[in-house]
Amino acid sequence: MTTESTAHPHKRINAAEVCKLCGGVSDMSLHRWLNNPELAFPKPIYISRRRYWREVDVIEWLDAREVAA
Repeated sequence: MTTESTAHPHKRINAAEVCKLCGGVSDMSLHRWLNNPELAFPKPIYISRRRYWREVDVIEWLDAREVAA
């Protein structure tokens, strides 16, 4: 898995890459995570009606979930 130290801080990834990074979850799971305030999933950045996330934010979220578990 990519770690925070190897991830480029400004790299943007699309929804398909986020799903893959999160263990191959579906786009519907991603949608549910975004709409569940308790999970605090990083909000996307919209560019031309497409969703992108900062790779570092997603990795930090995954790491926090791992520590909480």
